[in-house]
Amino acid sequence: MYLLIGVGDPLARLAAWCMRSRPTCVVTLASSLEANDLLDGCDVVALPHPMPVDEVPTPTRHPSLIVVLDPAPVADAHLVAALNARWPSVPVVGPEPEGEGDVADPLRPQDLLLSAAKDRVRAQERHTGASVLDAHFAGLDEGSNVAIFCHDNPDPDALASALAVQRLVERRGLVGRIYHGGLIEHHQNRAMVQLLGIEVTRLIMGWEIADVLAAADAVVAVDFHQPGANNVLPVDHVPNVILDHHAVGDLPAADVAIVHPEFSATSSLVASLMTALDAEMDAVLATALAFGIRTDTLGFSRGVSPSDLRALSWLNAWVDHDLLRQIEAPPRSRDALAAFAEALASMELEGGVLLAPLLHLPNRDALAQVADFLLATEGVETVVVYGPRQGRVILSARTRNPDLHLGRALAARFPEGQAGGHRSLAGGQVRFSGLVEQDTVEPEDAIAAMTVVLRDLLGGEGDE
Repeated sequence: MYLLIGVGDPLARLAAWCMRSRPTCVVTLASSLEANDLLDGCDVVALPHPMPVDEVPTPTRHPSLIVVLDPAPVADAHLVAALNARWPSVPVVGPEPEGEGDVADPLRPQDLLLSAAKDRVRAQERHTGASVLDAHFAGLDEGSNVAIFCHDNPDPDALASALAVQRLVERRGLVGRIYHGGLIEHHQNRAMVQLLGIEVTRLIMGWEIADVLAAADAVVAVDFHQPGANNVLPVDHVPNVILDHHAVGDLPAADVAIVHPEFSATSSLVASLMTALDAEMDAVLATALAFGIRTDTLGFSRGVSPSDLRALSWLNAWVDHDLLRQIEAPPRSRDALAAFAEALASMELEGGVLLAPLLHLPNRDALAQVADFLLATEGVETVVVYGPRQGRVILSARTRNPDLHLGRALAARFPEGQAGGHRSLAGGQVRFSGLVEQDTVEPEDAIAAMTVVLRDLLGGEGDE
């Protein structure tokens, strides 16, 4: 049972909410009761005047939680002590009286006001951001071309977000096409594209990128905010729209920049925008966005925020769970298994940091598969798997160390967009020339140099 102490409308509203989950008893002053108070179903103790706690005639049932919104109905000078004396070990949520420190969860008016203001600002920001985005698309002529760019080697979060933007574009009578650099190599990513029918175009040559930009009436950057950093957009190109959840310093240049790090996935951000716009949802898009959220939060085990959970709860009504299972567990390629074998043979664990260099890299997304697998190893807090490809060392990193922000650590060590990411998940593609000062660098030398840099950066002392 919940025991609520207070007066007026706040008490009645809290009681109505508490009754949804368990029995509730309200202690209040009879003079404060109004006919329209929402107290039906509550045990109401209406006192004629303030009384000491030990004289209040409450039900015999022992409360599991006491909430004090207003001490007016109680006459004790030391309210918390009186409550603790009558109901020992029952947590008290309420104001923290001067000289008493036994409140389990203090209710400070300034904190409550700040929390409520933040929630309202976030809600208004989502609504305003969605309206601005929709207005931007609505301002384009019908049939206009919108180029939607993902980062290189797009992951499920980028692919799902791009698909959602394509739908938002099409609802305004525009033509949206999804582009990316690099390859879609991860077995889950390939399955996602194939099973959901996501049409993407890979851009390789500079003239291809130039042609796409020349023909586009608007350019949207999805799941990244810095042109030229792990994406095919020219460094000096300013997108019309940026949608991203990665933390930034200064807000990137764009007509519309919606960058919200409180989301753990851009898929969550885009889903919230679609909610605000009351946009149409279906099984394919909902499944894509749900998978994007799931992968970027490592199966909801990393950095899941209330914003992500709200987005996921909205999407869940449309998610095709059979389709989702097919995407999550597609066949693994033999090339990927070879990468697993080499990583298991080469890995070195020191001080909780496991480094697994590969000299034969069949595809870069094999790194992510291996990194996810090795993170579950006993005694491992941080994993980096890396290998050579086309004059760069490609790396995939994971951590469970709460004191380490992988993305920032790697971005600081390898600037100019060569590396970066989230707190517990990051990656990069570092030029050989930045590791070894030679005109011609062999892959073995670059890998050896990267091992030294990573050990110095991430630490780890003593064999385990």
